[in-house]
Amino acid sequence: MTTKNIMIVGVGGQGSVLASKLLGHLLTSQNYDVKVSEVHGMSQRGGSVVTYVRYGDKVFSPVIDKGEADFIVSFEILETARWLEYLKPEGQIVTSTQQIDPMPVITGAMSYPENLLDKIKALNIKVDALDCVKLAEEAGNVKSVNLVLLGRLSHYFDIPESKWIEAINFCVPKKFLEVNLKAFELGKKA
Repeated sequence: MTTKNIMIVGVGGQGSVLASKLLGHLLTSQNYDVKVSEVHGMSQRGGSVVTYVRYGDKVFSPVIDKGEADFIVSFEILETARWLEYLKPEGQIVTSTQQIDPMPVITGAMSYPENLLDKIKALNIKVDALDCVKLAEEAGNVKSVNLVLLGRLSHYFDIPESKWIEAINFCVPKKFLEVNLKAFELGKKA
């Protein structure tokens, strides 16, 4: 199998690191060679965060270059736009429709781009967008957006749901397990 590439992008504190660890565990359980790399940047201050997950028969580097991502999983629509050049021409975006104002917008130096999701879709890019915040709240915790996104992403993989559930059970702390399993299911069914 050729190496496949997944980028998980968002803003610090949204749960992208847990999502990447869960994906890494899932793919390792399927006997793939897996490399995960986290780039935090200004994540502690709400800055951009990107995580690379690469898997295949043999993976030599954890880094994804421009034009190589099979999937971009995004927690926030501006982050989706920020990383578009990394998507393969036939790649798939799975994104939350959430908008989080970056510092230049908060300070009034810039405004949040209007109709960003429509502009991305106009580029003939495959976009699967849903209101992950609403679904996470329905699951019982707004912080479970990461599992809503993974539930949605699971549609694009030929991996049984039971294996996803096993990975969630392994990676998520017990006290948050019920909410996260529900969030995964809501994302999968959305």
